[in-house]
Amino acid sequence: MHELVIVEGILNAVVPAAKEHDAKKILSIRLKIGELSGVVPSCIHEYFKVAAKGTIAEGAEILIDNIPVGIRCKACGYTGELPKRHYRCPACGSADFRIESGREYYVDTIEAE
Repeated sequence: MHELVIVEGILNAVVPAAKEHDAKKILSIRLKIGELSGVVPSCIHEYFKVAAKGTIAEGAEILIDNIPVGIRCKACGYTGELPKRHYRCPACGSADFRIESGREYYVDTIEAE
């Protein structure tokens, strides 16, 4: 249910930004969501429909791009993507790595008229 809070945060960011640029209607919002963020895209879509009612974002298309898990292996120096459901460095097999991406989520772009 934390997606509702996330959607409210998105609206609190994009609606004033669009109005600041004299937009009358938000057409689309592109989000970047990391695989490890805990954010469920289908919930974002559903909550957005409800939360955006009566705002200039009502009816806007929500576009979601996935951010894969990126790591830096401490054992071999590998930097890159960690395959899904794989918990070891794909180069050397070590479990000693630092997660560098995939936990984040943010608004990437807004299209408005």
